[in-house]
Amino acid sequence: MSYVNRVSPNVYRIPITKARVNLGQVVRRAHLDKECFILEKDGIPLAGIIDIDELEHYLEFRDPKLRTQVRASYRAYRHGKAKPLDHLLAELKPHTRKQHR
Repeated sequence: MSYVNRVSPNVYRIPITKARVNLGQVVRRAHLDKECFILEKDGIPLAGIIDIDELEHYLEFRDPKLRTQVRASYRAYRHGKAKPLDHLLAELKPHTRKQHR
């Protein structure tokens, strides 16, 4: 696809007419290779093609409740209230054993 311009490692700009002709290949690359395509008309970006997993993450993050939770978690982390994963797992391990009995 010589008509594709690389924007960053996995982001490409492509004329919408070329994307239409090569839609199967563009979708395959988006899905399998996790590449993103910006579709342009006359050099103006109009839309994008991304893998469904990326779209789901994007849609989830648009949820105001989730964004609030992420901000609160990041603030706690910055203030030293977060603990290393191995400490958390050690705390959970005895609790998990009790539940299985």
